[in-house]
Amino acid sequence: MTTAVTQVPPAPSAAALAHFEALMGFETDCWDVHHSLTTSDAPDFVLLDVRSPALFAAGHVPSAVNLPHGKMIERNMAKWPADTLFVVYCAGPHCNGACKAAIRLARLGRPVKLMIGGVEGWKDEGFDLAVEPVAVPA
Repeated sequence: MTTAVTQVPPAPSAAALAHFEALMGFETDCWDVHHSLTTSDAPDFVLLDVRSPALFAAGHVPSAVNLPHGKMIERNMAKWPADTLFVVYCAGPHCNGACKAAIRLARLGRPVKLMIGGVEGWKDEGFDLAVEPVAVPA
């Protein structure tokens, strides 16, 4: 019996291996980012939250830098060495901001990976978000 899963046969193992190994060059996940941030004094990547400043302030991955994808231009990226790996994230699977950021960084010749899951994936893993204090008028 053929089901919706088996209607198209699986790729040969060699093709699957090549595909999934290549995929790991483009993506990382929340668990690996969390592990890297919490077990290293100096992570070997820069984590970029590409959402708006308001969403960033409301809750972001600790140690992330807020840089909306529309602001990713050579001048703004010049503060980091050319070989810096950037890991980008947005709200989550329903948002394509991280993909837009990855495209912009790749066009600038910068190494980039997408943190799959974004903020929603981070929360789903049970990890805490950092919140920026809100300035209260005196």
